[in-house]
Amino acid sequence: MHHLLLSLATTPSPLPTPALRDGMSEDQITPGLWGFIMTAFFVLATTLLIVDMVRRIRRVRYRAQVEEERMAAAAAADVEAEDGGPGQGYGRTSGNAEPSHSESNGDAGRTQG
Repeated sequence: MHHLLLSLATTPSPLPTPALRDGMSEDQITPGLWGFIMTAFFVLATTLLIVDMVRRIRRVRYRAQVEEERMAAAAAADVEAEDGGPGQGYGRTSGNAEPSHSESNGDAGRTQG
């Protein structure tokens, strides 16, 4: 325990000036030209993949929007078909409505007297 405290209390010796060990060259430490080329390749590939992904996402969103508009137009056409078509005027009822009282009794042409 005292040995640990003693080693912590002593001041460390100053670091030597940075230099390469004997037998090592700068090419063995730095990535060099090939490291730069590979890094540039990965950056370019990643950029192209991101651009392609954004393009595909836009295409999917556009297709969904077109599909929603098509469904809304089809629903509007169904509503118009149920109402009797365009230009029929307001107040028309669909063919499923019950006839009026006079038409159901067959008394449409008679007068009461």
